[in-house]
Parts: sequence; C-alpha cells; structure tokens
Amino acid sequence: MKILVVEDEITLGEQIVSGLEQSGWVAELSCDGIDALYRATSEPWDAVVLDLGLPKLDGLTVLKGIRDENVSCPVIILSARNELTQRVEGLNAGADDYLTKPFQMVELVARLRAQIRRSSGNASPVIQANGISLDTRTSKVLYQGQAVDLTALEFKVLSYMMHNTDKVISRSELVEHIYKQDFDRDSNTIEVFIGRIRRKIGSDVIKTVRGLGYKINAD
Repeated sequence: MKILVVEDEITLGEQIVSGLEQSGWVAELSCDGIDALYRATSEPWDAVVLDLGLPKLDGLTVLKGIRDENVSCPVIILSARNELTQRVEGLNAGADDYLTKPFQMVELVARLRAQIRRSSGNASPVIQANGISLDTRTSKVLYQGQAVDLTALEFKVLSYMMHNTDKVISRSELVEHIYKQDFDRDSNTIEVFIGRIRRKIGSDVIKTVRGLGYKINAD
C-alpha cells in the first residue's frame, strides 16, 4: 500500500512516514499544499494522510481539489483543531476520517487499515480469496490453512493484489504501489516476486492475463 503523508511539520511528517513504513507500507512526505495537491492528483495512492494547516494552500482546499479530480482513495485528516465545525467541514469536503493531534501512531495505522480495506470492499481485517487468508493487522498469510513465509516485498505484492481481487493489475501498477518514488524501479522484478509467491502458495492462485498483468480471483 502506498500512502501520501501531507504534513508541514517536517519532524512529525518524517515520524509518520517512518511509522507507516514500519507497518509495511510505502509512504512519502509532502510539506505544502500546492505540492500535495499536485502529487495527490497525478500519482496513484492507496490513502492520503492530510494535515489541515498547510503553507501555500490550506488542507481543506487540497481535499476539495482532490475530490474535484475524482480521486477516490481514502483521506484521513490530521489536525490540531478539535472543534466540531472543523471536523464536520472536513468530512463534508470528502474526508473519510478525522484524527486530532496529538495522536498515537498505532491508532493512525489502525484507521488507515480500516479505510483501505473498506475502499476495496473488505469489511473484515482478514481478507480471504482463493484459499489465501491475509491478516492486515499482523501481516500473516495462510494458504489452505498453512502459514506462508513471505519477504517484505513479496507481502506487499500479495497484499495489494488481495485488496484488489478480480482486478487485472499490471506490472507497472504494482511497481507504483510497492516502491517509493525515488527508488530505482524495475518492473521486471515484479515477475520475479510473482514467481516466488506462486512457489509458496501454488501456481494457480495468481493468474497471468497475457499482455495485461496478473489477477487473483475472489473465489
């Protein structure tokens, strides 16, 4: 999962990015509203964590701009402002959740997991498809009841596909969601990861759609 963190307090922003990466996600930091709006609407994200008090363009305007561009990924607002009117205004502008500063990292991670699951149509924290069971809370994977040992990047590939069952996912899309923007990306490595995962969970679970990408059927 790839998360855009929008926070002008650089130390706090870097702490959030670090916490999200420790939870197994790709996270990138944007520190002003203009940059945030551009990146949120020009790159694919699985969720956005958005501070309201931003320089150059305030967070509420950024949020409205994101929704005006039909970007539908979950947005969680972070703000030191706890007034009811501020929370309502943010939710009415298209936010999916609202977290008041100061906050605990474990709560932000839990809220992100819940919103990402729901956006992909999964209410349960355990996503199941085609014999695979993936626990989004613990990063544990079972196949036909047996534990599967995956590397961090293998898990990221499988997790993204499990959140998007029945959808054909291209190699370039997977690259976008498992690597940071400044990483030396190579879409050919995706084929390697898919091959490793298949050896661990069975060759028939991840289907190759020739010329388009890969797919996990929901059942």
